[in-house]
Amino acid sequence: MKKEIRILGIDDMPFSFGDEKVDIVGVVMRGGTYLEGVLKTTIDVDGTDATQKIIEMVEKTKHRKQLKIIMIDGIALGGFNVVDGYEIYEKTGLPVITITRNKPDMKKIKEALKKHFDDWQERWKIINRKETEEIKLRYPAYVKYFGLSKEDVEDIVKLSTIRGAIPEPIRVAHLIATGIKKGESRGRC
Repeated sequence: MKKEIRILGIDDMPFSFGDEKVDIVGVVMRGGTYLEGVLKTTIDVDGTDATQKIIEMVEKTKHRKQLKIIMIDGIALGGFNVVDGYEIYEKTGLPVITITRNKPDMKKIKEALKKHFDDWQERWKIINRKETEEIKLRYPAYVKYFGLSKEDVEDIVKLSTIRGAIPEPIRVAHLIATGIKKGESRGRC
């Protein structure tokens, strides 16, 4: 695995559930050490457009030819705007890793989907397209991955994580998104 592999890390900006839209930020990094670019697009809060917007973000960027991996903070952005990692992989040809520090409570997720969405079954199907797996490096993290082996995922996460459990491309995307929205970055990364 090349140390300077180009990774696109994606996270959403802070939002309120009364908001209709939320921006998502993508950062292009070489491994976990060098920031090359920042991207932004807008999705619907609790919508169904995150997958398509990520595909468009990837296809339109000047960094497209250098990108090798997409990392996303969790399986949904902007509330329950569920990200279909498999579709992103199929349409861009780039492997996708969704990662979170905390193990998802699938029972609570399903209950929330049933309570709030008429199309909950479609969202649930996308969420369950692949099992969440734990990877243990310095700290445990929970991943879904498309277009990669578990060993490759572990190598990429290890390569791109400087401190803690979250890879730098996602951590930096989070810091930028929070700083833009709130005037200063805060929160655990």
